[in-house]
Amino acid sequence: MIKIKYHKYQQKAIRFCVARGAGGLFMAPGLGKTLCMLTVFDILRKKKMVRSMLIIAPRRPVHLVWPKEIKKWGLKCSYAVLHGKDKDLAFEEDAEINIVTFEGLPWLLDKMKRYKRSYDMLVVDESSKVKNPRSIRFKTLKKMLNKFSRRYILTGSPAANSMLDLFAQIYVLDQGNALGRFKKEYCEEFFYPSGFKGYDWRLQKGADERIYKRLKQLVIRFGEEELDLPPITYRNHYVELPDKARKLYDELEKEFFSTIGSHTITALTAATLTQKLRQVSNGGAITDRGTKVIHEAKIEAMKDIVEELSGQPILIAYEFKQDLAMLRKALGRKVPYIGGGVSDKECNRIESAWNNGEIPILLGQPQSVALGLNLQDGPCSTIAWYAQTWSYHDYDQFIRRIWRQGQNRHVIVHHIVAIDTVDSAILNALKAKAKTQDKLFKALSVYAKGRGIKGLTRQRSTTKKKSSVKRISNKRK
Repeated sequence: MIKIKYHKYQQKAIRFCVARGAGGLFMAPGLGKTLCMLTVFDILRKKKMVRSMLIIAPRRPVHLVWPKEIKKWGLKCSYAVLHGKDKDLAFEEDAEINIVTFEGLPWLLDKMKRYKRSYDMLVVDESSKVKNPRSIRFKTLKKMLNKFSRRYILTGSPAANSMLDLFAQIYVLDQGNALGRFKKEYCEEFFYPSGFKGYDWRLQKGADERIYKRLKQLVIRFGEEELDLPPITYRNHYVELPDKARKLYDELEKEFFSTIGSHTITALTAATLTQKLRQVSNGGAITDRGTKVIHEAKIEAMKDIVEELSGQPILIAYEFKQDLAMLRKALGRKVPYIGGGVSDKECNRIESAWNNGEIPILLGQPQSVALGLNLQDGPCSTIAWYAQTWSYHDYDQFIRRIWRQGQNRHVIVHHIVAIDTVDSAILNALKAKAKTQDKLFKALSVYAKGRGIKGLTRQRSTTKKKSSVKRISNKRK
């Protein structure tokens, strides 16, 4: 076995998987899911119970996490990354460990058929990526399941939006034994139809406990309580929109709530419709002539936070291209960032420089930073959200790039919030962990009432009491 000192929870996780042909590790970020699975493979391989392993993961973990961890822990076996221009040659090497992206599954399935290749052990890293049973990646993976004698899934957010997300992930383990062979069966047994024409499914009373009971022998859960993490504090910085920006925002807001009030929409489209409001709140917009600066209220607040740090490092979350352009103009055009268009090689270089304390300011797009990066080894303990995000998964994972095992400083998370804007609704949804569509609509409804707006007619029926927008607590989550 890999010769290191394991935490007790890691020992439990390893024993859990070795004892089962299928299992899920639902472990908070930073607890060492990768190490646990490499150890499980090492044990089973030495017992001659498996010879080969296929790892499916998002692109950055494929390139930046798994190869690095295999080398770090001294696992003595061959591995190949099946991605990029040399993936065909890598496949032909017949390595003991193959690592592939979710997008590469159709290609791999074709290769496995043509070369009559199979693997003994399957590991799906970030299994929430296959939560949609209608997706190509799930349908492709479903065709491959019988080719593995052992199957494992790893995730820190198995049901970030709803317990409906569990069905496809658990199917990967047992092909329908626990929650049913079809999602419709799962929905009808544990949920009830609601909303417009019954398109929404809501959890039956007590159904969560029944689901947990079904999964007891299949998954094991470990949270941040397993580690002695430093304290974390949340601080909100409120800014006023200048008059011209306020006028533009109010006009867009009126259009937004008018649309919601007259149409049946989903949480996804509601979040999409708020995009213009968020852009104005942040201060910039994209035009055919490039980035148009609407206001710099948030930029000034961001500069104040950076100045107060007096050179101490800070990780800043941005959302849109215009956010990035404005931030780099204000903080320095050479300030590095991790987001769209940045290669894996460049991300690797930035990660190393950051952890070596060579970068004082790093800009990150939550979707790009949330997975596959370890940024806690450097001197940074400050995070700032220039732009707010609807996705609790991205929000939580972004923060845990810094607040995780290896961090020994008090972590401070700043939110820059434009007063009387959708920023407040987003923070309320995040505070409720945005686990259901109802939570998102409730947050929007509270915001609308606070602004004296009548809208959300269908969705507001679930909110009986008037309430004001609340600030995110400064208590540890």
